Amino acid sequence: MAEVVFDQASRVYTAGAKPAVNRLDLEIEDGEFVVLVGPSGSGKSTALRMLAGLEEIDGGQIRIGGKNMVGVPSRDRDIAMVFQNYALYPNKTVGENMAFPLKMRGVDKEERATKVRAAADVLGLTDYLDRKPRALSGGQRQRVAMGRAIVREPQVFLMDEPLSNLDAKMRVSTRTEIAAMQRRLGVTTVYVTHDQVEAMTMGDRVALLKDGQLQQFATPADLYDKPANAFVAGFIGSPAMNLFTLPVSGEGVTIGSSELALPRSLRSRISSAGLSRVLLGIRPEQWSVGSSSSADGSGSGVKAQVDVVEELGSDAYLYAHLDDSEATPVVVRTSGRSGSRRGDHIVLTPTSEELHLFDPESGERV
Repeated sequence: MAEVVFDQASRVYTAGAKPAVNRLDLEIEDGEFVVLVGPSGSGKSTALRMLAGLEEIDGGQIRIGGKNMVGVPSRDRDIAMVFQNYALYPNKTVGENMAFPLKMRGVDKEERATKVRAAADVLGLTDYLDRKPRALSGGQRQRVAMGRAIVREPQVFLMDEPLSNLDAKMRVSTRTEIAAMQRRLGVTTVYVTHDQVEAMTMGDRVALLKDGQLQQFATPADLYDKPANAFVAGFIGSPAMNLFTLPVSGEGVTIGSSELALPRSLRSRISSAGLSRVLLGIRPEQWSVGSSSSADGSGSGVKAQVDVVEELGSDAYLYAHLDDSEATPVVVRTSGRSGSRRGDHIVLTPTSEELHLFDPESGERV
């Protein structure tokens, strides 16, 4: 086990071009499970490959256990990598696949068998050691690939979208298994995914990247509750946060034909930032829903019309638009069987004072 540090680490594929990874700073603690997440082209897989020694480090350093990895071959970094492609040997049994890296190292047969049995016990593969990969499900094959990494007892596990080839149900169960396994083993793990739900449910901390740059590195709760900028706010959460660029008014902001009153603490932050317009973020669950017929005419609510209702049993999502602007969508989370129907006119009121404010130019949190 070891601490992993990205210290201003950069990767540039073409001289003069935009870096694929730009001065990345991360300090990953010994035994921590960290997820790198972001959209396609954000640099997350490149950063992982830099750590693995599969990509050169063009600037800065990457350190594992305090040792600078610049120029160190991948085989000498004491890491084990799991890819989305299982890459199992079809002619070998599960046990032989898991033991193969130890065999290549010259580990004796008895020790190989001991390590394989221990890893199989952790992964629930004991009953499958004599089977060939073709007799296994996709999730079981992925566990074999992880077992092959575990038996090496590396300082660091690296996982590059290992669940991408699994169906939705299998991904949910397998991500739970991976997180539980990592907690038991206590090995520093860096995990790459494009799926923000995976990131939020698995990682001790999550590093969100965009265009090769780190946007925020925090716990899942802090990413959700205190996004550092509008990009983080819009990326984290499903459905995404509602974001409105609005003019500032006397008691808050003007949204559509209504004035939305804001708490004094939020108005004070807007005033201190000297903004005449603000990017306001409201998560779907931060709305209460009333009917337009029950509106008191005070202007404190936001008038909208429902376009689509998604009934999910315990919850429902209302996809609506502002009454006076079909181009301005609003998403609302309500309790299941809310009674709202397509075409209904509703009034939305924020239920929390913990709304999110961003500078409309820079996108940074106010």
